[in-house]
Amino acid sequence: MTSENPQTTTIVKEHTEYRLDEGDHERFSHYVPKAKLTEAMVMGTPVIALCGKVWVPSRNPDRFPVCPECKEIWASLQPGGGAES
Repeated sequence: MTSENPQTTTIVKEHTEYRLDEGDHERFSHYVPKAKLTEAMVMGTPVIALCGKVWVPSRNPDRFPVCPECKEIWASLQPGGGAES
């Protein structure tokens, strides 16, 4: 037998936490300055993403989801981004 109390409310708070394990950076596309990316693609030089990943870009970034860490940093750099009202 179940009794229900009409004065009880359940609140569910959803929170997504991203934990990047070794090698997870390879599964994302990252934010880097466009000029640096172009140079790196032509010259084969490494770039540094906002999240700190260093690599020589060679793949089409459209095939991968955006790195959650880069996305969060980028949002905080934008005017009004990352600030809660």
